[in-house]
Amino acid sequence: MRYIVTGGRGFIGSHFVEEALARGHSVLDIDKMGYASNYKLPWDEHEKYELQIADISTLIHIPTCDILINFAAESHVDNSIRDSKPFIVSSLIGVWNLLELVRGKPEYDRPLFFHISTDEVYGDREEGVFLEEDCLSPSNPYSATKAGAEMLIKAYSRTYGIDYIITRSSNNYGERQYEEKLIPKCLFCLDSKKKIPVHGDGSYIRDWTYVKDNVSALFAILDSNVKNETFNVASENYMTNIDVVKTILEWKNKDETSIQFVPNRWGQDVRYAVDASKLRDLGWIPEHEKGLYKWF
Repeated sequence: MRYIVTGGRGFIGSHFVEEALARGHSVLDIDKMGYASNYKLPWDEHEKYELQIADISTLIHIPTCDILINFAAESHVDNSIRDSKPFIVSSLIGVWNLLELVRGKPEYDRPLFFHISTDEVYGDREEGVFLEEDCLSPSNPYSATKAGAEMLIKAYSRTYGIDYIITRSSNNYGERQYEEKLIPKCLFCLDSKKKIPVHGDGSYIRDWTYVKDNVSALFAILDSNVKNETFNVASENYMTNIDVVKTILEWKNKDETSIQFVPNRWGQDVRYAVDASKLRDLGWIPEHEKGLYKWF
């Protein structure tokens, strides 16, 4: 099978590419090589891997493939609060451009449009969980552009007959994650002998999913051959930010004097929680369900 992977040099995308190659698939990786991209990876010389350096918002052609899976996006909420334009360009204009390129193909040559979204499109809730059919209520520019991309995809499916899959993933962590995210930031700060910044009192709750479990979920969906569906992807592994930080302190044999509490960011979401039963009904079970997996 031939995949086009956009954003395959990023965090989750690189893990997907790694697994796709391990399964014997061919991969064309389209990545603009931004600040969070991985510039050197073990499979760079793999016979079934090709890298095209390009921005999805200005791409003018996509070759024939079976699956187009879109990981390409600006992804750090704090950055979107400071400047939302790059998020609009990547998640809205970029997705629109990809959809137009797919629409321009003969129907027999159109790939499945597989889009990676986020659980943040729902907004937050103090209790209970979100289901795939619940209304979206994003709280910040990042999640708003991701929600907008989903609406575009579903509109293009209904109007032009483009088949799609959308996944809404919870917080991922693991190898090759850029240091602006909480867990790699903790590791970086400790290695640099700096304080770990924690927003507010650290009581905000997130569902933490190890990145390779996310990738296994994506392949479980692909292997099922379903189309035109949305799936929550989550290990249902809820931890407060402060508990995440304390876990990493234990890993590194450090004490809580390494923590520095800082003001909340604007529009801080209190708790994310989604129900992944629909995905689990396909037979997917995360390998790492409770607590954080120490991968290094």
